[in-house]
Parts: sequence; structure tokens; C-alpha cells
Amino acid sequence: MNWAGVLPAVTTRFNDNLSVDYNFVASHCRWMIDAGCTGIVALGSLGESATLCYDEKIKILGTIVEAVGDRVPVVAGISALSTAGAVSLAREAERSGCKGLMVLPPYVYSSDWREMKAHVASVIGATALSCMLYNNPVAYRTDFLPEQIVELASEHSNLNAVKESSTDVRRISAIRALCGDRLQIAAGVDDVIVEAIGVGATGWIAGLVNAFPVESVKLFEWSSNGEHEKAFELYRWFLPLLRLDTVPKFVQLIKLTQAAVNMGSVSVRPPRLPLSGSELTDANQIINEALATRPSLT
Repeated sequence: MNWAGVLPAVTTRFNDNLSVDYNFVASHCRWMIDAGCTGIVALGSLGESATLCYDEKIKILGTIVEAVGDRVPVVAGISALSTAGAVSLAREAERSGCKGLMVLPPYVYSSDWREMKAHVASVIGATALSCMLYNNPVAYRTDFLPEQIVELASEHSNLNAVKESSTDVRRISAIRALCGDRLQIAAGVDDVIVEAIGVGATGWIAGLVNAFPVESVKLFEWSSNGEHEKAFELYRWFLPLLRLDTVPKFVQLIKLTQAAVNMGSVSVRPPRLPLSGSELTDANQIINEALATRPSLT
């Protein structure tokens, strides 16, 4: 499992009756891989994992694994209300053919390091798959500090990466200072990707890539290769869209963007509802302006 490159946190397309559109999920993943993405991360928060039943999760993983074959690895987001539920999902993901796990803290319950360590350690140790720890204190109210991450890595050889979504790129430097190259670090917030690469991130668990895979891959490549002027020019165009990934209704906003490029729909499962009123107007203005000024990339 190589955690480098652009790995989409893929959305979950729903039919009009809010059932999962598995055929679209498969074609959407292939479309992003064709653009140069290096893996697929399913069942994350952007994938509305909390609204999916257990059987839907397993079928989504199997659908994506079958769709992409050996082209790229498929990563399963592992989140649940209980540790037992998370461990069960991790083992099913391994049986489904996934090559990696993105390990989240438990839904709802947020506690101290002793309890959170016990939870994620149980998931990491449940399979032989390579694991990425997902640190998102903004969303989950659990903050895995750099020294705690290094402690986990010292005890689990299959913990190989961190998705750092604290929005503070200094965290990347802090983790690298403590463990060197022991862990690969991926940016988990879209609008810090260039800065994150500058301090050592080697991967991007991306959101707007669901609608703009070519632009996402080019931005990552140019930033990583030191082509700074090209990267910053593209970044300036992309930033208004990338910032849609950083607000509470990021799922609705990214799905609205997908619909605008004819690669998805705005359907979301309650308690989420499609955007309306001024939120919809403002979002469409950002999207339409970006489409009107979209750079031509080869």
C-alpha cells in the first residue's frame, strides 16, 4: 500500500429513492483513476458513511474493488459507534479485497487518549492491512497529538500513514520531526494542499477531486515537483472551490459541484438536505465563476 498521490475521498451517489447507485459509484471511481488518481478512499465522512447501513458499506467496497481491479488500491474508511463494530467492518473490508484502512475515532463518543488509543489500536490490530490514522479534531472532537501518533506507530508496524485534517500544517512538521519518514502524511483538508506539500506531505485525501480530478492531480504533481509558478496559478483558480471542503455542509457543496460538471447529483441522505436559498445561490456563484474561468490543462 502506497499512501502517496491523490486519493479521492469518494462521494456516494444516491438514486431518487435514496438507495445507493452502485453503477455510478463504479464508473465515478474509474473516471478519477483515468485522470491519474492513485487510490480510492471509500466510506469516509464525504461518502456519508454514517447514513449507510452495514450491508451497503460492504457492497460499496466490493463494487469499487471490482471496478478498479489492480489499477489502484481501495481503502476503506473504518468508523462506527462501537469498537466491536469498527473491528468487524475492518475485517470485512479485508475480505472484500481492500488494500488499506483509514481508521477513525468512534462516532459520537469522544474521550481521553487512553480510550481513544484502545479503540484505534483494536482496529489497526484487527487485520494485516496497512492503516492510515485519520486525525480530524474539528469534526470528531478527538485530537491525536503528534507524540500520541508516534506512540501508536511504535506499537503497530502496519500503521503507515496519517491523514492530518487539523487544518494546521505545522502538525505535519511536528510529526515528521518526531518520526522522520516512518509515516507517510496526507493532507486531509483541500485548501492547505500546497502548503502541506511544502512541509512534507506526500499524499492528499481529496474532496473536490470528485468533480475536478485532472486539476487536482496537476496541482499535486506541480506542487510536489517544485513547479511553483504553475502550481500557484492553478491554486489561485482552484481555492474558492477547495474551500467548499472546509465547512459543515461540505458534502452538499461537493455534490452540487459534481452535478455542475455532470458527474453526480445533489442527492444526500437525511439528516442532510440539498442546499437551498442563499446558500445555494452563493455556492452556484462560486462554481459558475470557476467553470467560466477553468484553465485548459493537458
